[in-house]
Amino acid sequence: MTLEQVLDAFRNSPEFMANVTAWRKLPARAAVFADFPEDLDPRLAEALRGRGISRLYSHQAEAIRHILDRRHTVVVTPTASGKTLCYNLPVLQSVLADPESRALYLFPTKALSQDQVDELHGLIEPTGADIKTFTFDGDTPASARKAVRSAGHIVVTNPDMLHQGILPHHTGWVKLFENLRFVVVDEVHFYRGGFGSHLANVLRRLKRICAFYGSRPLFIGCSATIANPKELFEKLIEEEAVLVDRNGAPRGEKHFIFYNPPVVNAELGIRRSSIKEAQSVAKRFLASGVQTIVFVRSRLRVEILLTYLKETFQSLKRSADKVRGYRGGYLPNLRREIERGLRDGSIQCVVSTNALELGIDIGQLSASIMAGYPGTIASTWQQAGRSGRRESVSVSVLIASSAPLDQYVIRHHDYFFDSPSENGIVDPDNLIILTEHLKCAAFELPFREGERFGTDATEQLLQYLEEHGVLHRAGDGQYHWTSESYPAEEVSLRSAAPDNVVIIDTTRGERVIGEVDLFSAPVMVHDEAIYLHEGEPYHVDKLDWDRRQAMVRRVRSDYYTDAQTKTDIRVLDEFEESPVPGGKKGHGEVSVTCVATLYKKIKFGTHENVGSGRIHLPEMTMHTTAYWWELDERVLEALKLTESSLGDGLKAVANLLANVAPIWVMTDPNDLRTLPMRRSPFADKPTVYIYEHIPGGVGYGRKLYQNHGLILSAARDLIRSCHCASGCPSCVGPTLEVGEKGKESALRLLEWGMGS
Repeated sequence: MTLEQVLDAFRNSPEFMANVTAWRKLPARAAVFADFPEDLDPRLAEALRGRGISRLYSHQAEAIRHILDRRHTVVVTPTASGKTLCYNLPVLQSVLADPESRALYLFPTKALSQDQVDELHGLIEPTGADIKTFTFDGDTPASARKAVRSAGHIVVTNPDMLHQGILPHHTGWVKLFENLRFVVVDEVHFYRGGFGSHLANVLRRLKRICAFYGSRPLFIGCSATIANPKELFEKLIEEEAVLVDRNGAPRGEKHFIFYNPPVVNAELGIRRSSIKEAQSVAKRFLASGVQTIVFVRSRLRVEILLTYLKETFQSLKRSADKVRGYRGGYLPNLRREIERGLRDGSIQCVVSTNALELGIDIGQLSASIMAGYPGTIASTWQQAGRSGRRESVSVSVLIASSAPLDQYVIRHHDYFFDSPSENGIVDPDNLIILTEHLKCAAFELPFREGERFGTDATEQLLQYLEEHGVLHRAGDGQYHWTSESYPAEEVSLRSAAPDNVVIIDTTRGERVIGEVDLFSAPVMVHDEAIYLHEGEPYHVDKLDWDRRQAMVRRVRSDYYTDAQTKTDIRVLDEFEESPVPGGKKGHGEVSVTCVATLYKKIKFGTHENVGSGRIHLPEMTMHTTAYWWELDERVLEALKLTESSLGDGLKAVANLLANVAPIWVMTDPNDLRTLPMRRSPFADKPTVYIYEHIPGGVGYGRKLYQNHGLILSAARDLIRSCHCASGCPSCVGPTLEVGEKGKESALRLLEWGMGS
């Protein structure tokens, strides 16, 4: 059965169509071509023709012209539109004209780096030129690193390796820095929030070292569609850039289906699990031989759905090896094996977190399924773009969960299809991030008196570091690094914690099967947890917190575990506050203390709770920024609420805000956390906090503060549009969590806060 026949079967199924809230058909679009640049090296032109490329897409030609004219450029076009040629051609042109020319490529993941080297080799070989292209990351053997440093024309790496392995050792990379003409930053939209704020400082350090060696590289960026690509790229590189966003690539016919699972408990407003619905929809595609990718929102869900789909394959009398999982925590060799299997067709289905959202070459898939809204419009289009990478028919199915944000999007599909993508937000001057990179920069080169590192406060920060014995100010006014430590090793670009917990399988001997970041370890690999890896359950016998190791063994289990945490918050500094109806809003610096307290055992298939246990691990404390809504004490009397109903209402409002707040900031939902307090220790009043789950914060709190009225309005509209009696997962949360009066109290609180 072809994909078109599967879609016809869906259309003719009343049961399926009853849950479809939107079915958009995006028509095929012809390509817009442009000729090769007149001054393109004939060897490159011939190499392109050998790959069947006789003309460029219009956006490729436009970008190449800007780059050859030495303008910083950011290219924003959809997945599979050929952005790679936009920078590969001018870079190779430069090296062919001047063999001393050098380029540095930055990709957010190792997998993308590996892909890029393969792509480059395919273009270089036909030219017959000796252009050396190397990957430089944690997997590069020590024996090869000297050759990369001395002879690499194009060095392909990631921000982490640039930060820890290249910049601090710049004296070994003199050839690169003296001749660096291009810096390519791919997947620009990925660099938002904390990671983007770190990268902006890494690029400050890079430019500083380049200036020392007498070079001034051109920056080239590529991005998925977001609302502010030019602004975001310019914040990252701190230079003015040209935007290229008129896509000339062709597109096949694309079907985009919005699917809201059926209600299984009308009284409670509970819908059928998005994971189970994804299994059901995927089964229809897989039974017809349609190669499919399924995206889910967490590592745990990858393993749960993978377990279900392996059972599906066995019921279809097919090998369960044709469906695989893909997520962070898998070792590199396993991820490469899965990518190859997708390209050569030996794997028919992959279940992934957003790890495969980026432009890794996984072949030409026909169907993509998203089990839950990915969190942003940009990410949704990226995941949808992983199917239909040729000019044939493709389909993407977005299956909503019961979460309020999912329900908002699935019911307001015009918001998704007609709104621009969200803004990418970074704060390079986040004090914690800036100070850490200032130390790294001082280690690399002494700071001159009056030198500016992105901010006017550079001198004061240098003086602060001198006072604490980290720097020494010499007689010539220069600040020199004096500490014995190696600062870059202590700074992680991607995680608030520099350490990872290594997962060791002890079933037969000992072997490392994965890793998890330190903040996630208490909820994923605590003692007695069931850790799922490639769909197989492992029992955590011991989490050695001091040694950062989790010892696990393979078991048979009909349940998985889900941990709960307890959180406290304290306001350290109030940056801004202003009155709003019925109270005030504010944002500032807070201290958040979190501890994992207990875990539940959840049965596979039924998802019922079959047991629980305590978790005994230390508290973790983080300083960050937050936005809060503080209610006047008069609210009890004015709304005729009891203490109990006020507490339930605050919990319900917090649940709502946690899910609707990401509409206004481009962030992963997990980067924002909410905490309701009946009496805040800061003001002794009822308060709801939304804090950034990023040390120091990156500006989300301020954005939410500015959009206070819009957020309350969206939360109120979501409650009003939900038909449950007294609360459900699609609005304020289940009645068991927020009480019988939680929904009613939340609506009254929101209307009070809006002055109505």
